[in-house]
Amino acid sequence: MIKSMTGFGRCEIARGERKITVEMKSVNHRYLDVSIKMPKKLNFFEAAIRNELKNYIQRGKVDVFIAYEDFTESNMCVKYNKDLAAEYMKYLGQMAEDFGLDNDVRVSTLSRYPEVLGMEEQTIDEEELWLLLQEAVRGAAQGFVETRVKEGENLKNDLVSKLNGMLVHVDYITQRSPQIITEYRQKLEERVKELLGDAKVDEGRLLMEVTVFADKVCVDEELVRLRSHIETTRENLLEGGSIGRKLDFIAQEMNREANTILSKTSDLEISNRAIELKTEIEKVREQIQNIE
Repeated sequence: MIKSMTGFGRCEIARGERKITVEMKSVNHRYLDVSIKMPKKLNFFEAAIRNELKNYIQRGKVDVFIAYEDFTESNMCVKYNKDLAAEYMKYLGQMAEDFGLDNDVRVSTLSRYPEVLGMEEQTIDEEELWLLLQEAVRGAAQGFVETRVKEGENLKNDLVSKLNGMLVHVDYITQRSPQIITEYRQKLEERVKELLGDAKVDEGRLLMEVTVFADKVCVDEELVRLRSHIETTRENLLEGGSIGRKLDFIAQEMNREANTILSKTSDLEISNRAIELKTEIEKVREQIQNIE
């Protein structure tokens, strides 16, 4: 199957007191370029997320957005720093002794000293969180691939139709090419007779001129290669897979052959067909840019 490089996927997983939402979208790109935006507490999983996405995507500029919500009320706890409190008490006692003061420190007073008591977020079970995140990433990626496949099928049908139209032009040029040599010979004979009148025409010289002209305008090799490129492109489209780069290269070769045909011909009808070919090749190449 053919995949487009543009797609969108979304998945939301809510389990217990946690909810993760993953959204993905992509546009054309020569290689795979993944950008991930997510809460800082999920940064630990970035490498694992990228490895997971490689199972679904080969090319494209992909933007991934991850939202994480934790509704657990008990995810914060009070932390008591006993060692620090002991340090405060030690020095407060020393100060009382040094200056002859009463050591009237109460628990409520000591608890307000910096960092004796503090709030601390409870440790998250990373394995449990990853399983939830992985499920959301996979769900979004699967939906993402589905949209790519659907658009890819439309691309394939459109490209096959354009390739069939190109073959019509190639067939016409193939049939027309021998005719322009015959027409050239007739025009040359008529021109020579006008100039020489009843004098005998040198058939050898005439044949040489026609041969030189035929060699100059011959596009047989270009037509064979162009037809082969068109057929190869169509076969690859029907076989499917990650073929975007390969087809882009073939399209460049098709354009080169069409340019050569246009530069060689002096026939208006063939020139028009070659221009049509170049136009269609450019359309095909633009569409191929969307294939993964």
